[in-house]
Amino acid sequence: MTSIPDKTELVRLSGVTKRFGGRSPALDAISGSILGGEITGLVGPDGAGKTTMIRLMTGLMLPDSGTVEVLGFDTAQNPAAIQASIGYMPQRFGLYEDLSVQENLNLYADLRGLPKNERTATFDELLTFTDLKRFSDRLAGKLSGGMKQKLGLACALLKKPRLLLLDEPGVGVDPISRRELWKMVENLTREGIGVVWSTAYLDEAEACNAVLLLNQGKLLFSGKPSELTARAEGRVFKVSGMSGRKRQVLAKLLDQEDVIDGAIQGEAIRIVTGNSALPDILPAGDGAAVVPAPPRFEDAFVDLLGGGPGGRSKLAEAQQTLPAKDDRPVIEAKGLTKAFGDFTAADDITFAIRRGEIFGLLGPNGAGKSTTFKMLCGLLKPTAGEGRVAGFDLRRDAASARNQLGYMAQKFSLYGDLSIGQNLDFFAGVYGLSGQRKRARVALMNEIFDFGRHAGQSSKDLPLGLKQRLALACAVMHEPQALFLDEPTSGVDPITRREFWTHINALVEKGVTVLVTTHFMEEAEYCDRISLIYRGRSIALGSPDALKASVVSKDNPDPTMEDAFIALVERSETGAKEAA
Repeated sequence: MTSIPDKTELVRLSGVTKRFGGRSPALDAISGSILGGEITGLVGPDGAGKTTMIRLMTGLMLPDSGTVEVLGFDTAQNPAAIQASIGYMPQRFGLYEDLSVQENLNLYADLRGLPKNERTATFDELLTFTDLKRFSDRLAGKLSGGMKQKLGLACALLKKPRLLLLDEPGVGVDPISRRELWKMVENLTREGIGVVWSTAYLDEAEACNAVLLLNQGKLLFSGKPSELTARAEGRVFKVSGMSGRKRQVLAKLLDQEDVIDGAIQGEAIRIVTGNSALPDILPAGDGAAVVPAPPRFEDAFVDLLGGGPGGRSKLAEAQQTLPAKDDRPVIEAKGLTKAFGDFTAADDITFAIRRGEIFGLLGPNGAGKSTTFKMLCGLLKPTAGEGRVAGFDLRRDAASARNQLGYMAQKFSLYGDLSIGQNLDFFAGVYGLSGQRKRARVALMNEIFDFGRHAGQSSKDLPLGLKQRLALACAVMHEPQALFLDEPTSGVDPITRREFWTHINALVEKGVTVLVTTHFMEEAEYCDRISLIYRGRSIALGSPDALKASVVSKDNPDPTMEDAFIALVERSETGAKEAA
C-alpha cells in the first residue's frame, strides 16, 4: 500500500457546525485534526454527532458553517478528489448478502474503478490480509458478524486509501473478531494510513492514539486517551469482601453523594468517586476492603458527563417480589440440540438457572449461543433435548412458557411504524393485559422511562438508547418471571448501559431470572454464572471470577474477562486439533 509520512495532517476541521431542521446542532463549532499513521477515535454516545462528522469528511455532506479539509482538499470545492483517495465503511455496510465474498469484491472494484489488471493481486492481498481467502465462495449473508466486518474492510481498502473512515466497526462483533479487526487496522497505520474509528465502546477508545470525544454535538475533549484517563487518578476504588448481595451494595453505593460511577466486577465492585480521599462509603461493620484501582478511560468519560444514573430503579420498585417457591430452576436446558441439515448449530447444551440469577451465554459470532437462546425462548424448535421455563416444557406448553418470560431481541424488533404508546399498548395486549391493569402498566412504563415528550414519534426514528428503553419496557410489561436479553446494550452509550443494568440488577433482587447474551466483556461481569459456547458446544461453565482464574498464567497473572474468553476459545481449538 502507498506509504506516506507519519503524522501528516490528513483532516482539518475548523469551526464546523451542522444542523438538521430546526433542532439543536448535530455538530456545534467543532475544530480538530486527524493525523496519518494513527488511529483516531471518534468517541461518544448514540446521537453525539459521530456519523455526521464522518459523512462530512467524505464530502457526502457539507457543513452549514466552518470548513472541512481532507487530504488538502476542501470538501465543498473538490469532493470527488477526496472520495477517490479515501476508504469509507458506513455503520450499516452495504454488502450484498446474496452475493459471495468474491462477488462483493468484484462489484465494489467496479464501483471504485479498480483497473482490471490490478484486481487479481489486490484481491489476493486483501483476502489474505482479512483471512477470508478460504471463504471467498461463501455468500455474504452466511458470514458471521466479524467476518462481515472484515469483508466490509476489504471493500473499503480496494483503492489503497490514504484515509480510512470506519463508522462503529466493532458493534455486534465478538471479542476475538474485534481484536483481529483491531490488529488489521493497526497494521494499516504502520504504512502511514490515517484511520478514524468511530465508537461508543470506551475500551476501543482507550486503545486509540488520539480521540475526539463528542457529546450532543459538542467536542468535550481532544487529545491522547491517557490524558483524559489521568483526570480520574486517585478516585477509583475496588470494594471486595462485602457481606450481603453485591447488587444491593452497589445500589447503595451509587446513591452515595460522592460516588460518581460504579459497576460489578465478578465478586467485587468498582467505584469512581468525586474526590481523591478514600471515602467512608460502606455501611458500618460491613467488613469490606476498599483498595485503590487504576483508572480507565471510561471512568473519566462518565465523570466528564456528570456521572452515572445512580442506583435507584423505579422499574424494580414497582415490580412485585416473586416468591421463592422451591429449588427448581426457572430456566433449564437439558441436552438442547439444533441441527440445520447436516450442520449442528447447538450440540447437547445443558444448564439450569436459579431464581434471581443472571446467567450469561457468551461465544464468538456463529458459535451457537443465539440458537440456544432462541430455543429457550420458544422461537426455535430443538432437534433433540428439552428446554423449560418456569416449569413449563417448551415443546408441550410453549404458550404458557412464553407468558412467563419477557424477550428483548438483539436487533430492535418492535413495530417501527408504531409510536411508543402504540407499541406499549400492543405488547400489553400480546402479554394478556387488559382493562385497568393494562392502562396502569402502560402509564407506569411511560413514567419510569420518561417517554412523554417522544410519545407520538415513530419508534423507528428514535435514538438507539430510547429504542432500547422501549424494548425493555415492552419486555417487562407483564412482570415476567424470566427475562431473555439478546445483546441488549449493543452500541448504546455508557450512561444508557448503566441505566439499563441498574434496572436489571434491581429486578433480579426482586426474584426475576435473567438469561443474557453479550459481546461486551465488562457487562459479562454482572453475571452470576457464564456458559461459554464455541462451535455449538459449551466449553466452560462457571462464575466470571472462576473463568478468569482458569486462565491465569505467569505472563498474565490478572486476566480480564476478555482475556479469559479468548484463552478458553483458543484452548478448546487446540484440544480439538490434538484430538483429531
